[in-house]
Amino acid sequence: MNAHPAHAPPRLRKRLLLVTGAVAALFALLIGFNTFKGIMMGKALQAMASPPQTVSAMTAGYQDWQPKIEAVGNIRAVRGTDLAFDAAGLVAKVWVKSGADVREGDVLISLIDTDDRATLEALEATARLAALTVERSRGQLAVQAISQAQYDSDLADQQGARARANAQAALVARKTLRAPFAGRIGIITVSPGQYISTGTAVATLQQLDPVYVDFTVPQRSLELMRPGSQVGVRSDAYPERTFTGRISATDPRIDLATRNVRVEALIHNPGNLLVPGMFTRVAVESGQERRYLTLPQTAVAYAPYGDTVFVVHEGVPPGRGDNAGSATAQRPPAPGGTTQRADRPLYVQQVVVKLGSTRGDQVAILSGIHAGDLVVTSGQLKLKNDTPVRISDQVQPSFSADPRPVEQ
Repeated sequence: MNAHPAHAPPRLRKRLLLVTGAVAALFALLIGFNTFKGIMMGKALQAMASPPQTVSAMTAGYQDWQPKIEAVGNIRAVRGTDLAFDAAGLVAKVWVKSGADVREGDVLISLIDTDDRATLEALEATARLAALTVERSRGQLAVQAISQAQYDSDLADQQGARARANAQAALVARKTLRAPFAGRIGIITVSPGQYISTGTAVATLQQLDPVYVDFTVPQRSLELMRPGSQVGVRSDAYPERTFTGRISATDPRIDLATRNVRVEALIHNPGNLLVPGMFTRVAVESGQERRYLTLPQTAVAYAPYGDTVFVVHEGVPPGRGDNAGSATAQRPPAPGGTTQRADRPLYVQQVVVKLGSTRGDQVAILSGIHAGDLVVTSGQLKLKNDTPVRISDQVQPSFSADPRPVEQ
């Protein structure tokens, strides 16, 4: 039996309280240490600046845009035809060279017509004799030496002889091929002595200045295809040239299969550079010029949830560094060298923008940024909000309203 039963419970409770207090103090110390360590590590990480990322940037500014409707078209000569003889025969002589410029009425190719000319001379002689007979008959009729019937018969013979001579003269003329209009002759593939059948094409003749360009546009654009509207035409053969003209006519019907309307434009062709059949790109001016805030398309990060750009600010990001409370987002000056000054730190903020139409390498910004904002144009993949940046303008993305492919 225990000798001191009354003193055992108080001593046990005291020991339990001491152990409980010690465990609680130990846990408190551990929690406090971890909390203090987390705070200090957070401050250290927050104070530790990430290395600046090198990007290219451009100051957003306004540009005047001329709205245009673009299409593809084909060049067609105002007057062009394949030349052919409407009479058969042997080629006597080729009077022009391939590719020569000719005037209206110039002789191009002639066929052998010796027999035809001999026949023509005989018929001309017969017609002259018939005309003399009519003159004599007129005098005899005046003194009533012959009857009216005899005079009428002589007159009919004279008219028939003249008609036969004219028909033979037309046949002789058909043996000579002449230019029906001024233009450039194509490649001639016939030679003297070659037999030519009726209707065989021997060359092509094309009038090259001006020329037509035929193109089609959707029916919704029909109202803008007014005769007289300005048209610009470019061809891959002359990538640095733009040929200008105006719409001359539109087709009065719409294609049932494509719902497109055919448009014809008359294009000035100095130097005869555009040739029929050439593929072209057509731009038709539509409406008044508009003023848009413009950036390179490479500056925009396209995403289903919203299109964004990175805007460059001067100073230290809010919530970072000793002067975080005083740091404000300011527009930095436009980059004028390879890097910004060392005493002007820069960082970026991602901004959601609303995009408008595009033109070449350019895109119109309808909202989200303002004129004068410095926007990152390349290097966005390594950026996030508050990332410090260094601006370099050694390489800038293309920012052309009319980009051209680079020949390799």
